[in-house]
Amino acid sequence: MFYPRIIFRLIHINWVLVSHGLDEIVFKTHLFRPVRYFAVFSPGYWLKPKTEPRAVRIRRALEDLGPIYVKFGQALSTRKDLLPEDIADELVKLQDRVPPFAAETARKIIESELGMSISQAFAKFEPEPMASASVAQVHAAELHDGTQVIVKVLRPDIEEGIQSDIGLLYELARIAEKFWVDAKRLRPMEVVAEFERSTLDELDLLREAANAAKLRRNFEHSEILYVPEIYWDFSRRKVMVMERIHGVPVGETERLKKEGADFKLLAERGVEIFFTQVFRDNFFHADMHPGNIFVDLPAKYIAVDFGIVGSLSLTDQHYLAENFLAFFNRDYRKVAQMHVESGWVDSSTRIEEFESAIRSVCEPIFEKPLKDISFGQLLLRLFQTARRFDMHVQPQLVLLQKTLLNIEGLGRQLYPDLDLWQTAKPFLEKWFKERMSPKAKITKLFKQFPEVAEHFPEIPTLLFKTLDNAANSQKRAENQQRELVLLREQMEAQHRNTLWSIYIGAILISLAVLLR
Repeated sequence: MFYPRIIFRLIHINWVLVSHGLDEIVFKTHLFRPVRYFAVFSPGYWLKPKTEPRAVRIRRALEDLGPIYVKFGQALSTRKDLLPEDIADELVKLQDRVPPFAAETARKIIESELGMSISQAFAKFEPEPMASASVAQVHAAELHDGTQVIVKVLRPDIEEGIQSDIGLLYELARIAEKFWVDAKRLRPMEVVAEFERSTLDELDLLREAANAAKLRRNFEHSEILYVPEIYWDFSRRKVMVMERIHGVPVGETERLKKEGADFKLLAERGVEIFFTQVFRDNFFHADMHPGNIFVDLPAKYIAVDFGIVGSLSLTDQHYLAENFLAFFNRDYRKVAQMHVESGWVDSSTRIEEFESAIRSVCEPIFEKPLKDISFGQLLLRLFQTARRFDMHVQPQLVLLQKTLLNIEGLGRQLYPDLDLWQTAKPFLEKWFKERMSPKAKITKLFKQFPEVAEHFPEIPTLLFKTLDNAANSQKRAENQQRELVLLREQMEAQHRNTLWSIYIGAILISLAVLLR
């Protein structure tokens, strides 16, 4: 059922849309269509900023609605192939130019979290934020030893707004499960739960700091990705202090071009970083929009903002690698079989029919650079195929799919001639060779040997118990067999006695009738 706060939130959302001159969106919805003629009585209808371009109005509406809507806009901003150019360009501002909160508020949060004054913690602190995003804003600072750092501060009272919006998403998901025929396949409640987990994790900057530290270890001495250092002495739940990096924002393509960036190598390395994180490390940066990625010229990435990360179960990881490799090899039959075997589609699905549907979606995009692939058409065909074969959404893969969309969008901006398939295929083949070759199996066995060796002294006892249990089991089976034979004999004797009783009774009744 809808709680009052959910109803008020819905009203607020629609009020924000109307106040930004987006009433055409509100009054086209089924719920508000009956009252669209009364809009003229609303002050917002007459005072709305009609002179501003629609893209600006959409961006400001998302900012006013809060962090979840800003994140939605950030995700869309990476897909200029799916949006009108003016809207896509305006949404880019949501990546790091969301209106900041007051510097005095930031100062109070920092001092409260660190338990010391700003001057005690930092030799210099810039009150004007360098960047401001949906969840936090960033200030430049300098430690007393001269180290240049950035101070990330969580927005005040952010949790309440996010919880309200997540509550609304849950209510909409419940309604969808009751009234939408595709709900069972799309599993909206589980998708919202996965979204809630990743969003709430982002509100703990200590968790983000730990994520950054792990990614930094994974890419230590790497030539393709640099992760800044975390300063733990000054990091808390609402404040994080990190090494200040100097690079060119990856979204500033004209500046990158002027300063000699290697776009082809950058695009290829972006794909390599994605597959390395997912399959080698099983720990991937899941918020890779351009506002979080910088370039150390000519072709080395620098990543920031590690609030959202993802990992897969070993089963999902191996299964996805096999799917990707089969896909790159155009082995559509194997892709179809794996989808059925995994339960992603119903076991009654005809493999040949599903294989044909996958081929019709994938074949047109092979051997084409990113610039020649209509991603909108591809998504449409994928959705149609998923619906036709009742393919279930996998909530645990939502973050991975979002990241893959970001990577593909980034590659499209940097180097549209990139052949995504040929770039990724060698990496997966190498990964499989390393994981599945006889040498890899032997290496794994040797790694496990110390753990197995610990149990060597227990083997005689375990063997004796096993043999004893086997002997006892045999005895129990023999006893049960004897009991069954005895029971059968008893049942047969009772059966014979019953028959004799019936015969004797019948004879007595017959004699009684005759003597009468």
